[in-house]
Amino acid sequence: MPFDPFENSSDSLIAPAKTAFEISPDDNADLAGATKAIYVGTGGNITARPVESEQDVTFHNVVAGTVLAVRLRAVRSSGTTAADLVGLA
Repeated sequence: MPFDPFENSSDSLIAPAKTAFEISPDDNADLAGATKAIYVGTGGNITARPVESEQDVTFHNVVAGTVLAVRLRAVRSSGTTAADLVGLA
């Protein structure tokens, strides 16, 4: 059996993530790439900019262990109290 039997499958928004990366909230910089979702390791608030929005939004009281299915372009440090964030793409 090959290492990744799904390597020739097409990617889509509902397909499982192919990559993951740590997110360091930043008030001035966008993420290296858009997410399909983010994993929240330590719960709290997340202030972020969705990929097609022109303003930030705050997700309040996100529980630890949540996979928040939202395509984000940025996660801001101001207003974000959640930690151990992982971008899924």
